[in-house]
Amino acid sequence: MEKNSEFIPPTSQRTLEPAVYIVGAGPGDPDLLTVKAQKLLAQADVIVFADSLVPVQILDGVRADAEIMRTGNKTLEEILPVMIEMVRSHKSVVRLHSGDPSLYGAVFEQMQLLTEADIPFEVIPGISAFQAAAAKLKVELTVPGLVQTIILTRISGRASSVPATEELASLAAHQASLCLYLAARHVEEAQAQLMQHYPADTPVAICFRLGWQDEQVWVVPLQEMAEVTNRENLIRTTLYVISPALGKIEKVRSRLYHPEHTHLFRPKAATH
Repeated sequence: MEKNSEFIPPTSQRTLEPAVYIVGAGPGDPDLLTVKAQKLLAQADVIVFADSLVPVQILDGVRADAEIMRTGNKTLEEILPVMIEMVRSHKSVVRLHSGDPSLYGAVFEQMQLLTEADIPFEVIPGISAFQAAAAKLKVELTVPGLVQTIILTRISGRASSVPATEELASLAAHQASLCLYLAARHVEEAQAQLMQHYPADTPVAICFRLGWQDEQVWVVPLQEMAEVTNRENLIRTTLYVISPALGKIEKVRSRLYHPEHTHLFRPKAATH
């Protein structure tokens, strides 16, 4: 454990109940933390964070006397007992995860073990990389008449396998806006599976370390996805967004705000 020496909040802020708070840190930009996440970070007795995935700037607002535990080189068997002991010692623990805890964060097994140990916990959502990517690219991933489905997926790797029913090629058949996580080390295989169904010129956004100071984004045709990944030596912290919504789109208009579209809050105008 180490001590932070940045910020001391008023005593009135130190009222957090002893529990584990599983907090989504977002993709990297501290400004994309939720207000609730900021409040918890400012109050918690202990901060447990994956320092390989969460930039240290996220901790700028934590208490000066907060205990900081970095977990980039630790196993679950080393992390969970510390969190449990801290809560049993009447301390509040923020478990900080990159992105949103519901996606690829190994949070399920942590929640299981906390439940078995009778340790209270709360989950606080965060912005995921796919949302940050759409904002950076200034696109909507659900364009009327073009694409109305977003698929969040990954490809099988060393740490986790994908069920046979969710293999990338079968998901690509939908030609939806597909957001592919954890695939940079397997980019050739991913490209080959995607090209079974997407046209070769389908736009792909290759998003490296979104929200970090060294963030980079390339938009290339699908057929160049592996070439660019290898040329730039991208092996981790890379998200691929494959979508027809990234290409040149003819002018479209949703019915939602159309004057001829009526609904509960905008009834049909009276005619005279």
